[in-house]
Amino acid sequence: MPNIVIISGSPNASSRLNGITHYVERQLKELNLTVDTITVVSLPAEDLIHARFGSPAIVEANQLVANADAVIIASPVYKASFTGVLKTFLDLLPQKGLDNKIIAPLFIGGTIAHLLSIDYSLKPVLASMGAKVYVSGVYAVDSQINRTQEPNEAPVFEINEELTLRLNETVNELARELELRHK
Repeated sequence: MPNIVIISGSPNASSRLNGITHYVERQLKELNLTVDTITVVSLPAEDLIHARFGSPAIVEANQLVANADAVIIASPVYKASFTGVLKTFLDLLPQKGLDNKIIAPLFIGGTIAHLLSIDYSLKPVLASMGAKVYVSGVYAVDSQINRTQEPNEAPVFEINEELTLRLNETVNELARELELRHK
């Protein structure tokens, strides 16, 4: 069975990005696909900052990526690019750590103005790591996800219909690509 890993580069536990990644994860699991998630901000900060390649947490996260057939790279957009915490983790992956992986980018930003951040900031970095096969990425804007949160409760996310359709298309495209590889 194909393995998928979601790498979430959000530094914020209540980020609307989590609404997207949780939705995609549920959809993939409904298709009986195996999904693991790396929440980069939960990795030891000292290991990330000091590039401790041998850290047990980094080794474990890198192994999830190595074992994956597909990698979903998810990040909010800050200053026209993905987050620094995501870049810090990507720097700890092996040089060709994304070779032969299917990549699905999922980005969210405050406005549509940074729509091309996937193509101009993320894809060059991933290409340097061996990424060649991409399914349709999704760029969302904050207004497409309603976040509510009661005190001392986890946030609840409601994704609008248009974004739901685009996420479903990406999930289905990813599932088809994985099926073709595993025939």
